[in-house]
Amino acid sequence: MNIRRTIKTRRAMTAVAITTGLVLTVAGCGGGGDDDKPKSEKSSSSSGDKGDAGGEKNAEPQKPAEDSVLAEVKGEGGLTLKVTSAKRDEGGFLTVEGTVTNGGSKAWVAASWRGDERELTKNGGSIAGASLVDTEGKKKYLILRDTEGRCLCTRFTGGVLSGQSVDWFAQFPAPPEGTSKVDFQVGAMPPASIELTEGE
Repeated sequence: MNIRRTIKTRRAMTAVAITTGLVLTVAGCGGGGDDDKPKSEKSSSSSGDKGDAGGEKNAEPQKPAEDSVLAEVKGEGGLTLKVTSAKRDEGGFLTVEGTVTNGGSKAWVAASWRGDERELTKNGGSIAGASLVDTEGKKKYLILRDTEGRCLCTRFTGGVLSGQSVDWFAQFPAPPEGTSKVDFQVGAMPPASIELTEGE
């Protein structure tokens, strides 16, 4: 009798468990069906938004790159110089960055950009001869150098090939805080007027 009761009890509990499981499954599917439609619509629209945002983000790297150009000048031998950043750093420095593109038919070695000073010849083809001019303050700032005359700037080792664009940087003493605009000058390139920003 005890065995039969145990078997009957187990069968009853199993049946109750299965029934409960089916009820919960049906309720979950039934209730979730109505909820899932708006969610799926929301998720599809939000995923569409994300896709659009992602598309915009993919398109944005080109736009901000253009928008972030502080100045662009063209000069000698089909060269294009862009200044993309001019930030004050801690310690009284100003770091200027940008790109140079060789639009000419021959490789460019930056010989005229290294400056005329004897001390700067050790830098080879570089942007060592660049300067900043504060026209309002009537001051000229030269690129910072170490004790051996090496500039704190980009050296164009091997030159810049035809059609190639190369990133560059140069560090200067920072003009006074009241100065927000300077002219960047290098070689025979026209002066590029640039806005200064505070570093993060």
